[in-house]
Amino acid sequence: MNRKLLLFGAFVIASLYASAQNYRYHLQLTDKNGCEYSLKHPEKFLSEKALQRRSRQGLEVDSTDLPIPGAYLKTIEEQGVRIHSKSKWTNTVLVDVADTLTGKNLVNLPFVSESTLVWINPSKNSKSNHDRKKQVTNGGKTSDSEYGDAYLQCSMMNGNTLHYAGFRGEGMTIAVIDGGFFNADVINAFDQSRILGTKDFVNPESDIYAEDSHGMKVLSCMFANRPNIMMGTATGASFWLLRSEDADSEQPVENDYWAAALEFADSVGVDVVNSSLGYNDYDEPFADAKYWELDGKTYVSSRAASMAADKGMIVCLSAGNSGDSPWKKITPPADAFDVLTVGAVTYARTNTNFSSLGNTSDGRVKPDVCAMGAFSTVMGTNGVPQKGSGTSYASPILCGLVACLWQALPQFTARELMDLIRRKGHNAAHPDNVYGYGIPDFWRAYQEGKNL
Repeated sequence: MNRKLLLFGAFVIASLYASAQNYRYHLQLTDKNGCEYSLKHPEKFLSEKALQRRSRQGLEVDSTDLPIPGAYLKTIEEQGVRIHSKSKWTNTVLVDVADTLTGKNLVNLPFVSESTLVWINPSKNSKSNHDRKKQVTNGGKTSDSEYGDAYLQCSMMNGNTLHYAGFRGEGMTIAVIDGGFFNADVINAFDQSRILGTKDFVNPESDIYAEDSHGMKVLSCMFANRPNIMMGTATGASFWLLRSEDADSEQPVENDYWAAALEFADSVGVDVVNSSLGYNDYDEPFADAKYWELDGKTYVSSRAASMAADKGMIVCLSAGNSGDSPWKKITPPADAFDVLTVGAVTYARTNTNFSSLGNTSDGRVKPDVCAMGAFSTVMGTNGVPQKGSGTSYASPILCGLVACLWQALPQFTARELMDLIRRKGHNAAHPDNVYGYGIPDFWRAYQEGKNL
């Protein structure tokens, strides 16, 4: 048969299969019995960088690191479904199915304890961004400050002093888990040689640089490097750009995408993660989050985030922008254990009205810390700095300095460094549900840390 005809036929079959995937189900597995891998040989399923990070911090590889057994995955696929992603840490699998009956019946498999509908195909038309690069001018006004208009958001935490001491994130790897990174490939403030790679957990076939711009703006808070126009807080670090946010709808499935992205970050040896996403208000017919569920254990994204420190990573999470809405509270995964949940303050160091409030349902202090999130300087899609507000920007501004501090204090474990940062918050003597431990002083943290 003609090769072109074969290829066309394969394309048609693939297209028909994709169009038939109307639902996604979240499967909770009971165990990992029969796993092909052994904890005695972690090099078979973890990268050298991931193992080195664990070893450096005295962390053991455990059963949560073991991959999901191949026999389980094969049995699931034999039910006529397609595996979209999976999480070995939480032992869950996300599958595409054509109908809800098939999805519900997956719970009848002996190793599946729950089968939950988490996505209904919104049938959105794909967006065309063919002319996206034409809008980029890479302009901007110059300033006397090396940081441009971003000076205050860095100096508020004494991050500039840490930078001047020689710590700008060199040797550190940061993952940004977000929406799209629109035009980040053509904005000259980003050093393309230090973008280590990209991965899309929503649609692996998409162009991550033609999707939503939120991730690009978040990235700019750390990575922008145009002296006297805009400088981020970790200009020396390297980055992975990971997409877990689907801008077409708001559905619980994004928790699964997020967990898969975090595990990928671990697998490639990332040190610090920033994610300015949160999930509590879903499209119908899904039930919205409840206050009592903010326990760091209910949502798969929160469960995964709570495990990151055990793998040697620090995760920075935006608290959310619900402070002046009926919800008011932080949003998962910001309720996770052993992370830095970041609230937003103004240039005058006072709380913003929109920054989401703590605490968690089990009484833990949230947010953990705060950074400038009102009229922050971020990069626009045209390559020109602009102003933006939200905990979405407070989190990466702080995250970049976390990477710089860890560069300066490599002997610290993830938990030790987070504790040090909290202790150096301006509200550390009386942490509350608005500021948490407050605005950290990263220079003071470095001064104390190097003498410990």
